[in-house]
Order: sequence, then C-alpha cells, then structure tokens
Amino acid sequence: MLFSSIPFLYTFLPCVLVLYFLAPRQLKNTVLLLSSLFFYAWGEPRFVVFMVIAIVQGYMFGLLAEKYRSRPAGAKLCLWASAVISLGLLGYCKYADFFISGFNRLTGLSVPLLHVALPIGISFYTFQILSYVIDVYRGDVTAQRNFIDLAAYVAMFPQLIAGPIVRYADIAPQLKSRTHTLRDAACGARRFILGLSKKVLLANVLFELISTYKSSTETSVLFVWLYAAAYVLHLYFDFSGYSDMAIGLGRIFGFHFPENFDYPYISASVTEFWRRWHMSLGSWFRDYVYIPLGGNRVSRSKWFRNIFIVWLLTGLWHGAAWTFILWGLFFAVFLTAEKLWYGRALAETRIFKHLYVLLLIVVSFVLFDAASVQDALRTIAALFGLGGLPLTDPLSRYYLDSYSGVFLIAAVGATPLPAAIVRQLSESKLGGKLLSVLEPAALLALLAAVTAYLVDGSFNPFLYFRF
Repeated sequence: MLFSSIPFLYTFLPCVLVLYFLAPRQLKNTVLLLSSLFFYAWGEPRFVVFMVIAIVQGYMFGLLAEKYRSRPAGAKLCLWASAVISLGLLGYCKYADFFISGFNRLTGLSVPLLHVALPIGISFYTFQILSYVIDVYRGDVTAQRNFIDLAAYVAMFPQLIAGPIVRYADIAPQLKSRTHTLRDAACGARRFILGLSKKVLLANVLFELISTYKSSTETSVLFVWLYAAAYVLHLYFDFSGYSDMAIGLGRIFGFHFPENFDYPYISASVTEFWRRWHMSLGSWFRDYVYIPLGGNRVSRSKWFRNIFIVWLLTGLWHGAAWTFILWGLFFAVFLTAEKLWYGRALAETRIFKHLYVLLLIVVSFVLFDAASVQDALRTIAALFGLGGLPLTDPLSRYYLDSYSGVFLIAAVGATPLPAAIVRQLSESKLGGKLLSVLEPAALLALLAAVTAYLVDGSFNPFLYFRF
C-alpha cells in the first residue's frame, strides 16, 4: 500500500485515525502496531513473518544484552547474535542472488538463483533494530520491556517503507507518553499534504518523462540531459516527499521524527550534500560504522579505509548491484579528494562550487539509475557529447517545451526560496492574516489535484520500494 494511493488516503488512514484517537491511552500503541502490520501485509502478507522474526529477536537480545552488561563477553555475544540474525534476513532477501550470480560468473557453475522477493522496508527496519540493540549494549538506552511498544516502534507504518531511519533513543520517551494537540495534528496534516503533492504532482510527472526517454528509440544529447535532470529532480521529490509524509503522519500520532532532507541541491560541496541528503542514513553510518572504526582520529591509511568501508556499505544498502557499489565508491573518492586537496579552494569560489556539486550529482544519479555499469558509462558519455549523438532532435525539443514549466517549478521547489517567502509573509501582521486564509485553501486545492491525478491514472511508482 502506497501513501499516494486512494485506498490509503480515503480508507485506511481515516479508519486508523478514528480507531487511534478513540482508543484509551494505554491501547494507542497496540492500535498503531496492529494497523501497521495490516499496512505491511497489504498485498504481501507472507513478508510479515520476516518482520516478526526481526522484532522478536531484537526484543529478546536487547533484554539479554542489558542483563549481561556486567559480563562483557555475554553482552557482546547477544549483540552479535542479534546482528547476525538481522543482517542474515536482510542478506537472504536482498543480496543472495547478487552473490550467487557473482559466484557463478567466477566459477562457471550454475547454482540456481533463489529469486527471493524483497520485502518492502526491510532495509529501514533492519537498521532500526540494529541501532536499538547496539544502543542497549552500549548502555545509551534502557531495554524496552513492553513488547508492544518496541514492535510499534519498528513496524510503525508512517516511516516503515521509506524512512527516515528513526532511532529508538529519539522516540523512546514518546512511546511511553506523548501529547496530542490540534496544533500538532494541523502541522502534521500540512506536512503530509505538501509531501504528497511533491510526490504525485512533481515526482510522478517527471517520471513520465524518464519513462518516455527509456522507451524511446530516438535520442540526442539534449534528450539525455532532459532525462538526467528529470531523474535528479524526481528522486529528490519522490524520496523527500515520502519523508515529509512520514514526518507529518508521525506528528499527527504524537511523534516527532528527525528531518531527512535539507535542500541538498543547494550544497556547495559533496561533503555538504551528504549532510543534507538522506540525513538519517548518513548519521546512522557515521555513528554505528564510521566512528566505531576510528573515524578521522586514526592514521591516514586507516582513515581512507574507514571512508571507503562506509561508502561501500552505503552503496550496498541501496541495492544489490555493481552500479550501487560504484555509486557509493564514487562519492568516497570525491569526499576524500575534497578533504585532502581542493576543498578549501572550492569553498572560495562562488558559482563554480555549486555547478561542480550539481554536475557530480547528475553523473552519480545516472550511475544510480542505470541497469548496468556499461549502460551507465554510455549515458554519462552521451551527457558530454560523446557517442555520436546529435545535439538536439525534434523529439527532445518537444519534451523540453512540454516540461519546461514542471522543470522550473521543481527547480525552485528544491531550494529554500518558497519556504523563505512563506516565513517572511508570516512575520508581518497582514501577511499572517493572508496566510491564515490562503494556506488552508491552497492545501485543499493540492489535495484535490492529487486525488484527481490518482483517480484518473495508475502511474504511481515509488523508487525506494526497491530498497
């Protein structure tokens, strides 16, 4: 079930909200858990088994890690047992066929592939369980004794399928006790509708151009650039839109989830980009992989090692393919180069630093989207006029004209400018009164437009279902 679907918007969500707010305080987490399991089981009920196994083992080993904290060997055994089970489930579902294929190519054998379907959200909830057990082992949090509360934290449908990766430490007090106000509900609904609009009215429309490019037999340098620009913007509005929806829904239910995006396309360096893009994933790898390995407080060779391990794992987390691995290593190279050689010089430039980052983002996401490394290299070469393609053709000029308005809206929407205008208006007395009238009307208009789009067509992809 997608957030951006008619069944979710007009059946599932209203029913859950009614049940949740009618339930007494002590049963709210139970309602949230049962509705989340129903949400997850929609269309693929067998995958609930994987989630239940992951939750049960996390609950059990969390308690045991705390119990044996005075005996380091026993606590560490509990930690490793939980990690092996969590990563084993993820590896079986996500990476088994990748490694079997690699083994077959190396040995010439024909070991049959498992063809395991990837459970939705498994990459996200695996990391949440891992962080919970690790934090208990470290003594940063107290093990959760209430199974329902822990299960509700892991399975919570608002952030299950696309994050942000919510750490137990961030919401542990909210699981036990949280307040519900009309202000929070209104802020949450506003955030949800804006995220839904980003996803449906921008990301989906841009993906139509991407699909047209991929199915076209005619191409040109201009068409390749239109595809690359559309994909870069689509990816941002698709993923950040879902993050906005998750944060908004969480706010309605009384939770305050961490932000996941902070206008990454205005970055002036690759380092800054990764402080703004998918922030919950970046901070997870920093706190649970990079720093435990020694971070940058080690020799230069070990620092290189740490950087490349983190980005190798970041690439693998996104998918079981060489394109994702190379995508991660691509950023490792440029992050290292910025820190060692040209970072300070880059910071002193005005326009160039932003163009530099945008160019790297375009190239990296072409690699990210490619079906194979060879396909990625061909497309990247075409971006720079290599491969014998004409600069333009009638088809590319037609799509440039057709999508120019969407590109303009998306480009401006990917910057802080709209939010800054709204904020400036709200700070004046007249502007505040104007916004109090216009904002609800605009949100209702956006919801109506989204509904019309979803009713009229079935084109509603979501990229991160792959992860």
